[in-house]
Amino acid sequence: MGTISHHLSLSILCSVDKNARKPNKQKLHCVKINGTKSSNNVQLLSQDNNNHHGIAISPCVNENVSVFEQQNRQNIPTKKQLIDPYRQGIVIEEGVGYRQTVVVRSYEVGPDKTTTIESILNLLQETALNHVWMSGLLSDGFGATHGMMKNNLIWVVSRMQVQVDHYPIWGEVIEIDTWVGASGKNGMRRDWQLRSQATGLVFARATSTWVMMNEKTRRLSKIPDEVRAEIAPWFIEKQAIKDEIPEKIHKLDSNATFVHSDLKRSDLDMNHHVNNVKYVGWMLETIPDEFMEKHQLSDMILEYRRECGSSDVVQSLCEPQQYEGLLKTGIDQQYNKHNHIGLNGNSFSSEIVEGKGLLGCLNIGPFSFTHLLQIKGEIKNEEIVRGKTLWKKKINSAPFHS
Repeated sequence: MGTISHHLSLSILCSVDKNARKPNKQKLHCVKINGTKSSNNVQLLSQDNNNHHGIAISPCVNENVSVFEQQNRQNIPTKKQLIDPYRQGIVIEEGVGYRQTVVVRSYEVGPDKTTTIESILNLLQETALNHVWMSGLLSDGFGATHGMMKNNLIWVVSRMQVQVDHYPIWGEVIEIDTWVGASGKNGMRRDWQLRSQATGLVFARATSTWVMMNEKTRRLSKIPDEVRAEIAPWFIEKQAIKDEIPEKIHKLDSNATFVHSDLKRSDLDMNHHVNNVKYVGWMLETIPDEFMEKHQLSDMILEYRRECGSSDVVQSLCEPQQYEGLLKTGIDQQYNKHNHIGLNGNSFSSEIVEGKGLLGCLNIGPFSFTHLLQIKGEIKNEEIVRGKTLWKKKINSAPFHS
């Protein structure tokens, strides 16, 4: 994936008597911190220990100083690695797959001490990047190979599915396997499997489809032969989630039951767009808190339509549905709806009369939600992501004694 360079220059100007020269004066070097060598001049700072009124500056002509070279700081491998002791990673699947062992940290869990879905997605992304790291193909981009960087190409995800059977708990040691394969002529498939190191129990599975985009034009691109030659040897025929005919995700409109228009903007990632994990957080913000407290996500499908920048105004729409059948919206009085509809032939009237409203009805059984993230425009709205989530009642995340 793409990359950005950070340049930090320090410039200090103070007034001090240039004639004040004392033997106990110490010289301090002000360095310019950046990713690569620069021809910019570096200024020499001189500080008088006995003079607390300022700092004297003298220019250094054509002096080029750098704290670290980016390559040395990152230590990106130029050849295939079998073991990464720093990331607890090893190569598997006859040398083309990757396994990383991680411990669930305190900031990766929610109030119930189980890993959040956002944390799981972040772990998937991190292991994918580390897989490319171990391959020796990584350039200085965000998961981009050397050939991709030459052609100004970055990876963008077009579709993703995550299935969660059990959520890891705080302090638990988990193993994450990931591998890649071909997806059509111009796509790449990446899969993951998360499991307990102690028992081998599979916590979650995920699959995704990636395509290439020109970083400058922001248009999709075919895979150049140079890049295909780099990545094709790593492809294997293995699927974490079996291929099925994709279920069509219908586009929501302004009549959706839940709408959240006050979304906070987030920082851009190294590809100059909002990271896809942020989108999931925005989608889930639209679901009522009371439902979220009693249920956990078990399946999620995301279809990415376009990228989102930090200046875009994003709106999140959500429509609840029964997993098999129909749960029409608008039965909660707070949304000014009066169309009471039954679920599997049962009436919602008892739930509504008791004051539980729509949320009371949502506690009857397994449910799915249809989601839409869109950019609010003056003339028309533009889709970012369509999604579908399946939920079940919260249970103890670990089916074994810890």
